[in-house]
Amino acid sequence: MVLQSRLPVALAGALAVFAAALIFVAPALAQTPSPSSSPLPAPAPAASPSPTAAPPPPAAAADGPPIAPADQLMTIGPLPDIVQGSPNAPSTIIEYASLTCTHCAQFHDNVWPQLKAKWIDTGQAKFILREFPLDPLATAAFMLARCAGADKRNLLIDQLFTQQKTWAFVEKPIEPLLGIVKTVGFTQVDFETCLRNQDLYEQVSQSRERAAEAFNIDSTPTFFVNGRKLTGELSIVDFDHAVEQAAR
Repeated sequence: MVLQSRLPVALAGALAVFAAALIFVAPALAQTPSPSSSPLPAPAPAASPSPTAAPPPPAAAADGPPIAPADQLMTIGPLPDIVQGSPNAPSTIIEYASLTCTHCAQFHDNVWPQLKAKWIDTGQAKFILREFPLDPLATAAFMLARCAGADKRNLLIDQLFTQQKTWAFVEKPIEPLLGIVKTVGFTQVDFETCLRNQDLYEQVSQSRERAAEAFNIDSTPTFFVNGRKLTGELSIVDFDHAVEQAAR
C-alpha cells in the first residue's frame, strides 16, 4: 500500500464524546482510510474506502546490493525496537508496516507463521516490526500497541492484523478497537489516555518520517533482510532466498 497523504476530517457527532480525550488522533478514528492513494503531499478530501484492496506491487528481487548499511538500519529510532527471536541470530529481518495496510495483513496472516517457524524460532534470524503508518488511524492503532507494553505489543499487532476488517475499514472504528485492546488488559481509561499521549503520537509519526527519508520507503510492507530491501507481497520462498543469499 502506498503512503496516504489525505488529512483526517473532523469528528462526527457520534464520536463527539471522545473529542476532549482523544486530542491527537481522534479525528482519524472518525474516518475510514482508503486502501491506496496518491503519495502527493498536498491535502485532499477523504475518499470512501474501496471494497477491494489495490493490486499488490510485485515482489522486488533479492539479488541486488544492500541499500541500507547495517549501522544505519539498526540505529535506534524514535521508538525502541522489540525483537522477536534471538537477539544474537545471524540474520535480521525488518518489516516496515502499517496496521491499515491490507497487504501487510495478508503477510501476517499467511506468511509470517511460516517465516517465524522456519527462521525465527530456530534461531537463524531475528524479526523486527517497525511502525510506518499510512494514515492517522494506523497511527492510533500503533499507539495502542505500544501502550500495551513490550510483552504484549506484538500480540496486539497480530490481533489488529487478523481483525483488520472489523476496525480499519468501518465508519466507527472506536468500538471495535476498544474491544480488541480490552483482550490484552486495556480499560476504557487506558484506551483514552494512550490516544492523548502527545509524545507517543510524535514518536510513531517520526518513525515513519525517518524511514521514508533514510531508506526511501513509500509503501508497505517493505522488508530489509540483512540490509537488502524487498517490497511487495512476498512468499516464504522469497524470504528463504533472501536469507540464504544474505548468509553467503
